[in-house]
Amino acid sequence: MPRPPAKPRPLRRASSGRRPHGAFTPPPTVSHAALLVAGSDVAFRETLYLMVLAFSRLTACREAFGRALGLTGSQFAVLFGVAYRQGRDGVSIRGLAGHVQLASTHVTTEVGRLVRRGLLVKTENPHDRRGVLVKLSQRGEAAVEQVAPFLRRVNDRLFDGVSRTQFASLDRFLRTFARNGEGALAEIVRSREQEKKQARARRG
Repeated sequence: MPRPPAKPRPLRRASSGRRPHGAFTPPPTVSHAALLVAGSDVAFRETLYLMVLAFSRLTACREAFGRALGLTGSQFAVLFGVAYRQGRDGVSIRGLAGHVQLASTHVTTEVGRLVRRGLLVKTENPHDRRGVLVKLSQRGEAAVEQVAPFLRRVNDRLFDGVSRTQFASLDRFLRTFARNGEGALAEIVRSREQEKKQARARRG
C-alpha cells in the first residue's frame, strides 16, 4: 500500500529582528554637534540621500550635454573648460584640470581625444617648453555655440528659484566638502589596510 503523505512541518515564525525592550536605535553615523538634532542624525542622513540624488541628476545633465555633441560627460566638461579658460593664447593642462576639477592625467587623455576629433588644438607653451596650451578649434567654437542654448534651458530649470546668496553658500559648502573629501578617502584607505592587517593576524 502507498504510504500516507507526510504531515507538513509547522512553519517557524520568522524573527522580527526586534529587540525585546523596544525598537532598534542605530548608533549615530556622525558626531559633529552641528549635524545632530537632539542627538539624532536622522536629518543628516536624509540630507546625504538628497545630496546623492542631486549629484546624480547633475551628472545625468552633464552626460546629456555631452551626448548632444557626440561626447562623453567628461569630454564635454573639458571642451567647455577650454572655452572659458583659453583666453587669447590658450590654457595649460594644469590650469584646465583645476578649473574643471578633474585629474591632470584624465584631462590630458580627454584633450588628446578632442584634438583627434578636431575640436581642440594644442600649441607649445612659450612659458614652459615641456607643456602645451590648449584652445578651441573653429569646429570646437561651433560646437560650443551649437549646444549653449540647450545648456541654458536645462541650467535655468536646474537652478530655478536659487538666490545669489544661496548659490554663494553652496559654493562655500562644496569647497569645504571637497577638501574634506580627501581626508575621508584617506580614512577609507587606512581602514582597509587595518582590516588587511587584522585578517593576516587571524590567519597567522
